[in-house]
Amino acid sequence: MKRFGALPDTHHNPVPVPAPVSFPFPTCGDSDSVQRQVQQAAAEFGVGDQRRQSAAASRFRGGMVTNGSTTGRDCRRVANETGMIGAGVMMSGQVREATATAHPNIALVKYWGKSDIERNIPAVGSLSITLDALRTTTTVRFDPGLDHDRFLLDGREVPKMGERVAACLDRVRQRAGSSLHAVVESSNNFPTAAGLASSASGFAALVVAADAALGSGLGRVELADLARRASGSAARSLFSGFAEIELVDRDGAREARTRQVLEPDEWPLRVVVAVAEAGPKAVGSTEGMVRTEQTSPFYATWVKSSAADLEGARRAIEDRDFQALAEISESSCLKMHAVMLSARPGLIYWNGTTVECVHRIRALRDGGVPVFFTIDAGPQVKAVCLPEAVTVVRNELELVPGVRHIIESGLGNGARVIGA
Repeated sequence: MKRFGALPDTHHNPVPVPAPVSFPFPTCGDSDSVQRQVQQAAAEFGVGDQRRQSAAASRFRGGMVTNGSTTGRDCRRVANETGMIGAGVMMSGQVREATATAHPNIALVKYWGKSDIERNIPAVGSLSITLDALRTTTTVRFDPGLDHDRFLLDGREVPKMGERVAACLDRVRQRAGSSLHAVVESSNNFPTAAGLASSASGFAALVVAADAALGSGLGRVELADLARRASGSAARSLFSGFAEIELVDRDGAREARTRQVLEPDEWPLRVVVAVAEAGPKAVGSTEGMVRTEQTSPFYATWVKSSAADLEGARRAIEDRDFQALAEISESSCLKMHAVMLSARPGLIYWNGTTVECVHRIRALRDGGVPVFFTIDAGPQVKAVCLPEAVTVVRNELELVPGVRHIIESGLGNGARVIGA
């Protein structure tokens, strides 16, 4: 059993937090007074039995309050008001810190384009799988001594991305009623901004860590909405296995709603990623989407065709029909890149290695191997296959000239807290 539970199913439930642990932090304020206040408050709110209330009160030195019931938000509020830390938050003085991890996802039915840039609503729905071998780890530390947010990626400050991070934190702070600035430290175990959805896992991990650090107790649906506002595909990384972003019309406005379709173990597909170029892409996805919408003569047709692809993919997944999913996914991928190519100037995210990998994968499937390809805004090729085919697919792609390295992955879990 994993130490940290899955994210809650509805927006009414707070994100689960780690079990209490001890940290060698100095206490804040008068210890006897704080301990009495917390134990009394825990009893008033009915959080646990007397033994657990006492344990919760004594653990304030370690910066953790037990959250064992549906009144976790009340417990967090009481702990914060008494100068301690809310469930899922580490605190030294008034510094609040949490760490989360998230995995990138790859869309099988693609989205490309925005229907509302300000709210970052996609032009079409999408359906994806979350990858367990690729990972972003993000620590958010809110500190009253800071007068602005800072963002470090792999130990280096990235001012341009820092602006997007700060905007995302602003939305979390607004929900939490906080004005604290933060230092955000993030790292990826895979190439960044290279067509492997690093922004999806990055912003998914960011909102989960920030929510835990502030003790705001937002649920998965709310967190997915916050993540999507920062990066269109990040909402899907809040969910395990297969996930979908649906577009719905509500009160005359277009809304994006994210839901889980299948758990990873319900259809445990494998993914072999052929990395064809490790560097960042020349044109970012948002810029590319805007250019495509404004200049491609085929953009409207692309948007119109998406609904049928989503319906077919849902049906294929429900029936576990790999061949049908392969045909729909490859078609969606090629249509997206076709509309990119037709922009002015055209967007060419592939290189020669990308094309050769596509030919190898098609040859494998023609030979009876259950595998198909998908490619996002970058040159990396993802070969999706049934578990029994993973070795032959990996071996074949390793032989393609220009492949830098191979990443093999199963389907992963949604974003979650891993430390506080």
